Amino acid sequence: MEIERINDNTVKFYISYGDIEERGFDREEIWYNRERSEELFWEMMDEVHQEENFTIEGPLWIQVQALDKGLEVLVTRAQVTKDGQKFELPIPEDKIKDLPVDERIEDFLDQHFQMKQDQNEDEGALEFTIKFKDFEDVISLSHKMISTDYEHLSTKLFSFEGTYYIHIEFSDEQFTEDEIDNVLSIMLEYGNESSLTVHRLNEYGTTVMNEDVFHTVTKHFS
Repeated sequence: MEIERINDNTVKFYISYGDIEERGFDREEIWYNRERSEELFWEMMDEVHQEENFTIEGPLWIQVQALDKGLEVLVTRAQVTKDGQKFELPIPEDKIKDLPVDERIEDFLDQHFQMKQDQNEDEGALEFTIKFKDFEDVISLSHKMISTDYEHLSTKLFSFEGTYYIHIEFSDEQFTEDEIDNVLSIMLEYGNESSLTVHRLNEYGTTVMNEDVFHTVTKHFS
């Protein structure tokens, strides 16, 4: 794997399909098997961290380009403002200066979250996992979500290694892309995205609430 450090917050690396297969991955499954693609990505990021001391802190902005003989991946750390409420993307200004803030957030969410679904999963659903520093953030988020117009949210709350995680699933039949972006934008005001899959949380974490997290939390915590 070839690694190039662009700046303090950005790194680019290239991996050939041959290298991918030598690591035990099939070049087709990385596009269609969500868990395997995440496993490959974090394995590559571990190598990047070891060689370039590129620490994963906060949200990531990810671009993947499929080339004839491999993949080129550009990873940028999105900086969080001091109050922890907004993202600052250290991307060249000429690429984003003409975009309003809302569109920058949507672009970030689209790039980072919308991965191809596992063939065994419902193709009409999108799943995300958000982590929270403490339960107070979960309470604050829940009260904020209850005050919005969004319904039919499929949510689960987990506890894993001292951190809380909300797994949320959207059905394409009930939510538009804009509505999904709006919900995620609200959730990211209180938490950060997580690479943990719901399968790992189910296996190694503790299920705190199996459904309807926001209504359940607001019912018991003022």
